[in-house]
Amino acid sequence: MPLIPANQPQLIRSSQKDEYYQNSLTNNANELFHTFAGSRRWLQWRKEIELLSDLTYYVLTTISGYQTLGEEYVSIIQVDPSKRRIPSRMRRTALIFFHTFVPYLLDKVLICIENELEAEASQNSQQQTNRTWRPLSHVRLWIQRAVGMLTESQRKSLIPLVFALQQGITLLYRLHVAAFYITGAFYHIGKRASGVSYLRVGNVAGDDPLISNSYRLLGALSLLQLGITLTLQFNNLRQRQRARQEWKQHRNLLPSHQVSQSSSRSARCILCLEERRNTSSTPCGHLFCWECITEWCNTKTECPLCREKFQPHRLVYLRNYK
Repeated sequence: MPLIPANQPQLIRSSQKDEYYQNSLTNNANELFHTFAGSRRWLQWRKEIELLSDLTYYVLTTISGYQTLGEEYVSIIQVDPSKRRIPSRMRRTALIFFHTFVPYLLDKVLICIENELEAEASQNSQQQTNRTWRPLSHVRLWIQRAVGMLTESQRKSLIPLVFALQQGITLLYRLHVAAFYITGAFYHIGKRASGVSYLRVGNVAGDDPLISNSYRLLGALSLLQLGITLTLQFNNLRQRQRARQEWKQHRNLLPSHQVSQSSSRSARCILCLEERRNTSSTPCGHLFCWECITEWCNTKTECPLCREKFQPHRLVYLRNYK
């Protein structure tokens, strides 16, 4: 039986079908756990329930040597890099590990680091962590101890790095999908890492060149969009750094006693509790120092006063405002 590589539409339909059945399994597990354990426990363990549901789905299909429901739907089979043999059990296990467990671990660890960097060290939180067992509690305790050894300035400098790492992972996924549209191989990063690709069986008719060219065009547009996004983010970062330097220079022009005399309660920034410099406005109309509100937006994209959500690019720098 002739075998040829699976194309982009088949791989996408297979992934969509698998996601449909995985979501159904996850929803049923969530309802069952919520019914017996309650809302509080469910909120605490919902990520782990999703992970276990995905692992169950792939253990019953891929690890057991069968096609997934999505692969069966479009008539494709997994092969190793030689394109002649099905993947070994070790390779299939590595595929499931990279596809399900690694994203879960990265998400939990980065969120834990971000929360520990933002939170103040307190004995109450440590006692609560010791009394109740939570997902990755040992990892969280180790991160808590490591963060506790840092100074306040080091914590503040690490928060943007964690945010940049989270954004970098998202951009990596987008870059990988754009590469898939162009090359037609490895729709998921886990399959690329484990070297698992697909061959089609049954319908072995040649691909329509128009479809392949359409996906290549889509990949090129995705790369262009990604490049524009990176350019805008770097430009925004440079503007914030320039504004921060100007803000520091302008704040140092006046003596501290003169600043305190001219400051009034209505003209103070609630973040630094000093007179506003380079006054900036949020979409909801509240006023802050430019550096204060941009630093705030590095961790929380909401107004410090009314908690209204907004994107950092919607901040307005009020020139000549007094």
